Amino acid sequence: ASSHESSAGLEFLPSPLAGEGGSCKAAKLAQPAQAWLLRRETDEGARAASPFDSNVRGTTPSSGAFRATFSREGRRKSWRYMVVLNRIYTRTGDGGDTALGSGERVSKAHLRIQAYGTVDETNAVVGIVRLYTAAAEFHQLDAMLARIQNELFDLGADLCVPDTGQKLDHEPLRILPKQYERLETEIDELNAELSPLRSFVLPGGHAAAAHLHLARTVCRRAERLIVDLKGQASEHVSEGAISYINRLSDFFFVASRWANAKTSGDILWVPGKTR
Repeated sequence: ASSHESSAGLEFLPSPLAGEGGSCKAAKLAQPAQAWLLRRETDEGARAASPFDSNVRGTTPSSGAFRATFSREGRRKSWRYMVVLNRIYTRTGDGGDTALGSGERVSKAHLRIQAYGTVDETNAVVGIVRLYTAAAEFHQLDAMLARIQNELFDLGADLCVPDTGQKLDHEPLRILPKQYERLETEIDELNAELSPLRSFVLPGGHAAAAHLHLARTVCRRAERLIVDLKGQASEHVSEGAISYINRLSDFFFVASRWANAKTSGDILWVPGKTR
């Protein structure tokens, strides 16, 4: 897409909106070549401006549905992202298709959309779990869940920009080994406080534990879809994506046991109990 600069020093680059999943929208916004708005920062500070300010009016994309601000921080060359939603509906998906982070439009029933849509669903369940982990006794777990929620957006962003092996003019957001390695460390940390299992666990107990089991099953469904996607001849999935989602379901299982250990204890399966 072509770009230009206004007198306010703002560069505008038109881009279609991603229609499915907040993390895919975020991934698109995290790509400088597809941003609505780039704001430059200098050592003297940021120059604040709205795309609807009088001095830049008429230079922004006509829909005005999305605005993203990217700022360089000194010599570190790291990007800080700010996403501003000022309109939710765009009507671009009324025909049943949506845009990936790469800009490619696909059916909303596409396997890739189902995959990162289910990652988004997992995140929503984690949000429900955290309604029950605000108490001081669950502070350790709640902090872990907060990190996971952010990483699930990273995972969705990873999935919605297919890695085709072609060189891009930006660095796409990918899940890194240190992210799922941290999950392994946290699983071990929680599991160290638990007694060995003598049977399979039934979902239930404390509300946090019950909802963690729900998160686990939705997470497993996301994993199945991601694995299925990777198995398609024309599709690409990063190595870190599957490793992360696989480790995450294990985390939810151990976390559910940990939550119940703080309260009512495990509910165990008794084979043939009602026969």
